[in-house]
Amino acid sequence: MNILTLDFQQDHFQLFNLPSLFKIDSAALERSFLELQAQVHPDKFAHLSEAERRLSMQWATRVNEGYQTLRNPQSRARYLLSLHGVDTQEESNTAMPTDFLMQQMEWREALEAARQAKDNSALEELEQRMQHEVRNLQQQLAIDMDETRDYTAASGIVRKLRFLEKLAEEIGSAFDELDS
Repeated sequence: MNILTLDFQQDHFQLFNLPSLFKIDSAALERSFLELQAQVHPDKFAHLSEAERRLSMQWATRVNEGYQTLRNPQSRARYLLSLHGVDTQEESNTAMPTDFLMQQMEWREALEAARQAKDNSALEELEQRMQHEVRNLQQQLAIDMDETRDYTAASGIVRKLRFLEKLAEEIGSAFDELDS
């Protein structure tokens, strides 16, 4: 493959030769990433002109960015929604179903109680419950995006996952506090 024939107009899924779906073959993504990375790595172009070296650097950056986006489920969902013209409005739309908000409050209270009690096992249990919820939401996201194409519902799930992402960070901080 000639680097000059690569198409910057391709989306990440096209770049990695994957179907534009939330549920992807992680092994195929990894293989494609390694193949592309080997083809566009700047070291292969060190002996060529400045323009060709710059182009290889741009491609290497694009390949790395695409890989990082597609390998992370939340990033992949946001990206796929953006391809369908859907803004997840994570920063501006914080409206959530009441049951989800109640669950968030319970988890935050449990986190604070575990933090104050310096209870590692309570933190581990909370982390496991939260990871279970993330897996459930990701399964629903795959259905909403890949099967029913309900991008509005998918957008709501991405917002929920954003909340859980923040909670996971707080749990990680709590573990760090206990370790120090």
